[in-house]
Amino acid sequence: MTSEAPSECFVYITLPGETEAVTAGRFVLAADRRGIAEGRFVYGRSYLERPNAVALDPVELKLAQRTYNTVALGGIFGALRDASPDYWGRLVIQRHLGNAQPGEMAYLLFSPDDRAGALGFGLNQTPPAPKRTFNQTLDLAKLQAAADAIVADDDGAAAGASAADHDQVQRLLMLGTSMGGARPKAVVEDGDALWVAKFNRPDDPWSNARVEHAMLLLARSCGIATAESRVVEVGGRDVLLVKRFDREKSSGGYRRARMVSALTLLRAEDTYQSRDKWSYVLLAEELRRACADPERNTAELFRRMCFNALISNIDDHPRNHAVIAREQDWQLSPAYDLTPATPVSQERRDLAMVCGDAGRFASAGNLLSQSARFLLEKPQAEGMVAAMEEQIRATWYATARGAGVTARDCERIAAAFVYPGFRQTP
Repeated sequence: MTSEAPSECFVYITLPGETEAVTAGRFVLAADRRGIAEGRFVYGRSYLERPNAVALDPVELKLAQRTYNTVALGGIFGALRDASPDYWGRLVIQRHLGNAQPGEMAYLLFSPDDRAGALGFGLNQTPPAPKRTFNQTLDLAKLQAAADAIVADDDGAAAGASAADHDQVQRLLMLGTSMGGARPKAVVEDGDALWVAKFNRPDDPWSNARVEHAMLLLARSCGIATAESRVVEVGGRDVLLVKRFDREKSSGGYRRARMVSALTLLRAEDTYQSRDKWSYVLLAEELRRACADPERNTAELFRRMCFNALISNIDDHPRNHAVIAREQDWQLSPAYDLTPATPVSQERRDLAMVCGDAGRFASAGNLLSQSARFLLEKPQAEGMVAAMEEQIRATWYATARGAGVTARDCERIAAAFVYPGFRQTP
């Protein structure tokens, strides 16, 4: 925390089916008697009296007239952290503040209104009117240039930003905080939908935009629900557009879905010390408690776990999984941020999350070892793994080429798919 930052704010929420935010409650962040940052949240009485009131999340902040306290995550409740900026959003805000290092409360307040999910934050008890203007897809060239400037300055900026610098930052403050990922991005409107525009970086080993688009298509061919995506070319460079699944256009504006990350469901942190909680198996247990249709959601999670193992997606951390609630009930969100990697090892590759008895080992045997926790019979799970393995082996190249991935880039990512150790016994 910083001394200049406010110590409390109001938390707003856009209720299911609505387009205007209401005040859900008040959040206070202060030091307790030991000097440890403690967060306190209380729902407003008028909010609790609403017949359509919903809880902010399915884990910590149940709908009740009480004061919630936490010292975890620096005093920030998981659902509030998920509405806070990711790495890229924080970098943009830091540039906006002259490369200062704001506290968590400042990140909540400076983050743009169009953050992920249905929450918002402010210092006034009455929520501000929602913004009706968005970047358009025709602005992508300007947004790409602004992202390049911020990436180039990532290692440290000179004190005193120019007017042009501030203009670039302002363009990117209309920014979506996707659940995870440090890639340059911005929210754009195209037609009747909002899209997250993800830009390539100059140091990317391949066209990340086209490869990620190809992985979303490949996952869909394996029966996985994925975010809709497409690639556009801007000034000779590829930009990936991913349709936001937490927004739905209506005549009165955009309806919002509540959204929390698997990190919050697992009551975990981003730090290495919390890695013991990063687990697909534990996440399946949480889905069984949080979701209205646990069998469907846990089976979907099992498919995604297998897919990540088969494409060597070793960046499958808990922020890259989420649950959403468009109405009352929670369900696993469409898959997003699916990216292959090419580790040197051909015998063993590990996922970011525990996936079976042998820990994070991305092998068929390990994936199947805890299939019952995903509410799957062993033969059913074995059939799912075998079918996905064959589908990926047979179609990844054609899918990638069809998505515009060059032959050279296909050669660079070829080692990611169905690596030799996948069938190795744990």
